[in-house]
Amino acid sequence: MGKERTYFCIDMKTFYASVECAERGLNPFETNLVVADTSRGNGALCLAVSPRMKAQGVKNRCRLYEIPKHIKYETALPRMQLYIEYAADIYAIYLKYFSPDDIHVYSIDEAFIDATNYLSTYHMDAKGLAKKLMNEIAEVKHIPSTAGIGSNLFLAKIALDITAKHAKDHMGVLTEESFRETLWDHTPITDFWMIAGGTARRLERFGITTLRGIAQCPQELLYKTFGKDAELLIDHAWGREPCRMQDIKSYKSKTHSVSFSQILPKDYTYDEARVVMTEMILHGCQELMRRKVICQKIWIGVGYSKDVLPMVNGQTKLTSATAVNSLICPFVLDVFDRITDRSVPIRRLGISFNDVCDEGCEGYDFFTDWDAVEREKAKEKTVLQISDKYGKNAILRGTNFLAGATQRERNGMIGGHRAGYDDITREGEAVRPVRCYEGSAGGTA
Repeated sequence: MGKERTYFCIDMKTFYASVECAERGLNPFETNLVVADTSRGNGALCLAVSPRMKAQGVKNRCRLYEIPKHIKYETALPRMQLYIEYAADIYAIYLKYFSPDDIHVYSIDEAFIDATNYLSTYHMDAKGLAKKLMNEIAEVKHIPSTAGIGSNLFLAKIALDITAKHAKDHMGVLTEESFRETLWDHTPITDFWMIAGGTARRLERFGITTLRGIAQCPQELLYKTFGKDAELLIDHAWGREPCRMQDIKSYKSKTHSVSFSQILPKDYTYDEARVVMTEMILHGCQELMRRKVICQKIWIGVGYSKDVLPMVNGQTKLTSATAVNSLICPFVLDVFDRITDRSVPIRRLGISFNDVCDEGCEGYDFFTDWDAVEREKAKEKTVLQISDKYGKNAILRGTNFLAGATQRERNGMIGGHRAGYDDITREGEAVRPVRCYEGSAGGTA
């Protein structure tokens, strides 16, 4: 039998809001702060709210108008580049103690660590080493954190998401045995990692609302309902997870795609949304060229305002794999025209270039004007060179100036959110050091 392993799952509490509090020298546990772009109106999405606001019942990812009127708060414009820098600094702290082979960055504010072989090295138990990391993050970056500790990756995540929330030291610890003793009957079942609302509704048809119900359900029924995904449900119901850090590091995807999506700043008409889709197609083609890949299948999705209608989607297959916009755009817009209801306001758009492969596989049929293709590719590569040197808005197309176009604004964003700094940190100045707060989660012990 192999050595029992110890995994950490460490998460920064309300990361974006905590960074903004750190920049202002404020304690996030005593400050009402919301990270949102107020220029988008009262319906702007809150990327994060401070822990103090969460304690008052305000949820992350809410809209500004959903915040109770009696709660007074200050807002901070999103600064994605700053958050990336903080995340990189926190990763550097992990690297002081662990090999990169034993760290998996799950998201900008969350990471898994295989600490198995390090406990004896540092002569510490699991909670002691996790606390050491949390304290150093608080002391160096002034960001509070929580940690889950488990005997496998799944249990570490569940210990973080559920158990740590109720612990005074902001750490949760789970083994397979303690998991079944304490969480088998936990509800709602959607609190568990990898169980979304759709899965929960399908389980509820069979009267299953807990992990105990999954564990005791006939496996034949689960496999009939969920297919091969039933194996994951069954393993997790028993607290098992065969995947290890080395499996994550060695995983190679069989297929690759290049995808983009955006929530529009307001309700868009069909014509305005078509302009944005045209921009997204061009942006995707440029990204394919930048990565030196091509594709033959493109998927698009259209979401309507207030979910008046369900989101619709469609896919097209090109006659030849390519990254040339003039050969891709007509096919995709034809799908957009066919699937989109022109009478309902549109609020979300998505596009995915699927089954991408190396551009060396490029090939066209007998009727393709090869010279025209080469001229367009040369032109687009020149545009990319100018954009890389002088900025994404250094060279634009007429489409980018039509009513409803969003690409000019999005060129200044990271992940669809504002990238720049506000006047708290002036250009050219280092982020000023601020004091650490005793007694806060993740603060000095």
